[in-house]
Amino acid sequence: MKHKVLAVLFLLASSLGAQTFDLVIRGGRVIDPESGLDAVREIGILGGKIAAISSTSLQGKSTTDARGLIVAPGFIDLHAHGQDEENQRYQVMDGVTTALELEIGAADMDDWYSSREGRRLIHSGVTVGHVPNRMQVFRDPNPGLVPSGEAAHRAATNEEIAALRTRIERGLARGALGVGFGLQYTPAASRWEILEMFRVAGRFRATAFVHIRHMGDREPAGALNALQEVISASVVTGAPLHVVHITSSGLRAAPQLLTVIGEARARGLDVTTECYPYNAAMTELRSAIFDPGWQSVLGIGFEGVEWTETGERLTEKTFAAYRKKGGMVIMHMIPDPVVEAAVASPLVLIASDGILQNGKGHPRGAGTFARVLGRYVRTSRALSMMDALRKMTLLPAQRLEARAPMMKNKGRIRLGADADLTAFDPERVIDRATFQQPAQFSEGIRHVWVNGVAVVKDGQLQKGLYPGQAVRASL
Repeated sequence: MKHKVLAVLFLLASSLGAQTFDLVIRGGRVIDPESGLDAVREIGILGGKIAAISSTSLQGKSTTDARGLIVAPGFIDLHAHGQDEENQRYQVMDGVTTALELEIGAADMDDWYSSREGRRLIHSGVTVGHVPNRMQVFRDPNPGLVPSGEAAHRAATNEEIAALRTRIERGLARGALGVGFGLQYTPAASRWEILEMFRVAGRFRATAFVHIRHMGDREPAGALNALQEVISASVVTGAPLHVVHITSSGLRAAPQLLTVIGEARARGLDVTTECYPYNAAMTELRSAIFDPGWQSVLGIGFEGVEWTETGERLTEKTFAAYRKKGGMVIMHMIPDPVVEAAVASPLVLIASDGILQNGKGHPRGAGTFARVLGRYVRTSRALSMMDALRKMTLLPAQRLEARAPMMKNKGRIRLGADADLTAFDPERVIDRATFQQPAQFSEGIRHVWVNGVAVVKDGQLQKGLYPGQAVRASL
């Protein structure tokens, strides 16, 4: 059936041969994970949409020679904390056309979306977040993404739980893409409080995007226990579940977590997960993750923690000083075999968890997608090109399309789909960002189109273009 549909599309495209398109992408190896297409084709773009996919020559007002390149759907990043122009420059140079903040989320949907209107290099969207709303209800003093005061360390009263529930309801009614949770950053939040937030998500059929409560393989307060908490909440409430960064939460227990997720899916539970292809994590040093006992949880000491501002490894003395000051740190703690197994697993999507601030941060904010293509597809052959692209395009789009139907036209190369496309050199694509120099553009990403607008051309970022749109649930 799939091949018959493709044949019809190609015949239709051929009939458009006399038409002049806004743009023709010529001679590229077109790979579409939805249809299974992997062949040299010409793509005609008209009005920001894919209007033709043809094995014969098309005519365009402008053309791009894609010979020797793979033309794929634009990459979709479900976990991008960096939501400003600085971050979007690195994201698009990594092939990303849609970057979403779904784990921590935001408190006010209208404010978040309106503040970015007309200034999006790529598409963006957000969940309503349990963490930022808890920080507002508790008046937490930390100005960063996650709490350090009462919002982290005090249980909510019944009145505060009701206030949080109202805020989550309001966010979903105003178009939030789901509900974001950072449970490890709010350890005092009771299981009942979290279940109440899941109940709201369930009523809206909105996915819960969750950083689980514990990490590692320590029992009983380990990652397996934490995963079981949110799977149970999903079953009880009917809220779909997406577990973020399975490797940095699971650490050595990550293979067990993937086994449980696979079994849950086999029984019909709507649960997905993601990882980034690096052996280190990053977070705020003032967060609850670094409360007493963190060394045994993370499996590292002070020397395994890197201060992003200077690149120095910490000591007991500098740890105390910087924790008081506040800032980002990198934790070198994820076993390499765990990373490779997760990247290769058919259960796991690719997402960056990235953010750069004035050029400082973790290399995942600039190199996640090119790293998968260069290191895990080309070099180690841990997965095929088709499977890698599926994890970066189709599967992320499908995770969101029930809540945001516009995602049905992203992550695919088919007639009528949005012209969000990435063309890259499969022999040269690679990440260049490092822990020492994280703000480095990826290599081998030759062209990127957002709504048919070339925001990367011949490997060069184009300035002054803002074709990105809001990705939002229907109001």
